[in-house]
Parts: sequence; C-alpha cells; structure tokens
Amino acid sequence: MYWGEGQLIHNGKYKIERQLGGGGFAVTYQAIHTQLNRRVVIKTPNLSVQNDPDYPKYLKRFKKEAQMLGECCADSHPHIVQVFDFFEEDGRSCLVMQYIPGESLWQFVQNRGALPETEAVKYIRQIGSALVEVHKKNIFHLDVTPPNIMLSFKPGVSNSGKAVLIDFGIAGDMSPPSTLSRSFGNKAFAPYELVRKGIRHPTVDVYCLAASLYYAVTGQRPTNSFDRKFDNEELVPPQQLVPSLSNGVNQVILQGMALEAKDRPQTMQEWLNLLGSQQAIISNKLSSDMGVDYRNLEKLLKANLWQEADEETTRLMLKVAGREKDGWLDVESINNFPCTDLSTIDQLWVKYSNAHFGFSVQKRIWQEVGGKPDIDMKIYIHLCKCVGWYRNSGWLNYDELTFNAKSPVGHLPGGLLIWLWISFEVGIERETTETKWWNIISSLSSRLAKCNIQCD
Repeated sequence: MYWGEGQLIHNGKYKIERQLGGGGFAVTYQAIHTQLNRRVVIKTPNLSVQNDPDYPKYLKRFKKEAQMLGECCADSHPHIVQVFDFFEEDGRSCLVMQYIPGESLWQFVQNRGALPETEAVKYIRQIGSALVEVHKKNIFHLDVTPPNIMLSFKPGVSNSGKAVLIDFGIAGDMSPPSTLSRSFGNKAFAPYELVRKGIRHPTVDVYCLAASLYYAVTGQRPTNSFDRKFDNEELVPPQQLVPSLSNGVNQVILQGMALEAKDRPQTMQEWLNLLGSQQAIISNKLSSDMGVDYRNLEKLLKANLWQEADEETTRLMLKVAGREKDGWLDVESINNFPCTDLSTIDQLWVKYSNAHFGFSVQKRIWQEVGGKPDIDMKIYIHLCKCVGWYRNSGWLNYDELTFNAKSPVGHLPGGLLIWLWISFEVGIERETTETKWWNIISSLSSRLAKCNIQCD
C-alpha cells in the first residue's frame, strides 16, 4: 500500500506530503520532519519489487548500500544528496534524504531548451567532482542521468546554479538486469554492459555522465547503446545537432560515450580532466558569469553579418539580464549587468569591426561630446547624430539603421536602443522618449566605466 498525503509515519516523526516518483526498484515521497519542520525525501522499495522472489536479497543490499551512502555523505559534499535517517515502517526499509528544491536537469531542459555549453559543462563538472569522491569509496551510482541531477538556484542571485546528484546508486547497484532495463535513465543514458551484464565499474558512470552532458547541450537523448551495439546504429555527434558546440567538448562527450568500456577514460577524474581543459579554453575566450554561450555572436561578427549580430546581441543581453519576456533593458538591469558579459560582448564587436563598432566606442563618443549624468538634451542629441541614430530631426526606426562598415562609427550595436525608442512611443513607458533614452545611455556609459571597459 502506498502512503497518502498527510499520512504520519515513524511514530509521527514524518508527515507525507506527496509522492515524487517511482523507478525500477524504489518509490520516493516528499515529507516534512514534524519536529524540525524540515522538508525531506523518503525513499522506500517499490511494492512491485517486493513480489520478486529475490526481494530478501535486494533488501539486504538496500540496507548495506544505505550504510555505505551514509558514509559517503559524511563529508557533506555540496553536490551529493545528504542522508539523514534510516528506519523500518510497515515492513519497509526507508531512507531519509535531503530535499533539493528546484528542477531536475531533465525537466529544466524540457522546459527551457538545451543549455549553453559553458553552463552545461559547469553542472556536469560539479556532478563529476561528486562521483570522484564516491568512487574512492568503491560505490558506483550507475544511474547518473538527467532525472537524477537536480538543479537548484538561489532566488535573485545570478550565476547561483548548483547541481546535486540524487537517487544514489542504490537502485542501480542492487536491482536485477530486468528491472534496470525498464528504468528511464538506462534506456538512453547507460552503456549496454550495465543493463546486459550488470557490470559495475567507474566507466559506467563516465558513460552516463557524458550522455547527460550530451542531453544538456543538445536537448535530445543520445542513441541507445543497445541499438549501437547490436543494430549498428551510429551515435549522432552532438556537434552535428548543435553546430556552435566546440570541437573539444564534442570530442570529450564522444570519448566518454565510447561504446566499449576499454575505449573510454578509465576513471571519472581522467574524463573530468579532459572536460576541464576544454572548459578553460572556452572560458578564457568568451567568458560569461551567467553561463551564456557567445560563440554564435562571434561567428556572425566574424562573417560581417552586422544585422544578425546586432539581433543576437539583443537576445543575449536580454537573456543575461533575465528580461527576455520584457523585451528591453531598464536602468536597473543595466546598472547590474555582469561586467564579464558586458566585456565579452564589447570585445567581440570591437575586434571584428576593427574598433568601428562596440559599446566602448559609443562610450568614448559620449565622453567626447560632453556626456554626463545631468540631463542636457543638446549633448544627448549630439551623441545620437554622431552615431547615426538621429537624422533629419528624428530618431531612426530599427529598419533604418545601416548594417555595414560604411555606417558612422559607434552606429552598432543599436538594436536595444532602437527598440527602447519604439517601446516608449507606443506607451510602454510614460516618460518622454528623450529622458528615457538619456537615462539608458548614461547608465550604460557609467556601467562601462565601472567595469573598466574602454576602447583602446
């Protein structure tokens, strides 16, 4: 019998709130510790598995693995779910674990789409660091899949995403192959030797984690390892699905997902070292405090596709500021815009336009015409005339911008500023267009100065 909402168990110590889910071996519940008023997760064997003839053997392993997991979590690793309690209730063994608020990697990608490469690598490296410690204790998770990677964020804190590994290998390490093959994760993310032969080895977790990274950066599940092994199906390289993916990370994923265990990195640390070297290359080149991928912007600028690059700049800046739904930046979002991201965007524009375009170029012109925080409409209009946003006694619409190198110096990026003009004109803001534009440009100039961004 399953526990229902509001049911008290373990002498009233825990109150069931809801069932979270059930896998091949276990079912999990969200509950409240009634004395501490702390939310927890309770994991207990699935009723269907209790009918298995070998259930007593699996139950023995469940208890043993719970003890091992408790030992593994003794150091309170920030990316490993913590264990709080273990007890018997209604003839069932129950493991009480930390409740992780947020969404699983599976849900996050399903709701928002594939992650930028740098953000995905960040989370996968966090989980990998946890597995390095787990493997030192001769414990293997065996189900390192997107549903078992929780992403938690601190409200209002940028770049606060944290990945935590849950549903620790108890089910995977003790279930029969028939049960494993039915579980969600192992259908798409596990190597064939785990499901077919139940082989336990670090290379199994390497494969699973690499497959999870594949899903994170593409939004698609990789080709089933059984189909690859026995039907000769090919694993589609992630870069084929996401052309902007770096060659290095593409290769690290494929190495981790090598069909045969002998062809993969033999330890989790070895695979993480490969991944870390590629992340360093990406971070040093196109840094972002928000995990935003700037490679497509670089590609467009390198090809001198100025309008497409301008539109991409608008999209990325709105994403960084968390104002995609609003469609425009306000003074507050500019004042708090991450310096790292602002610098990356500006450097790309300056580099590929030979210092003809860029925010720092606009800032230099702003200073040259006497721009300062106090509103002076003549200076403000002078700036707009210099960069070509104001012509014949009026501001240009976006489609009137000149998207080529013959346009005035500082003409681009211009998409966000032109969109602000249109937004104010249709009444999104009641303040005058001139005042609002002035505030935006003044704030951007101040932010560039604070971030020490200048055109050399």
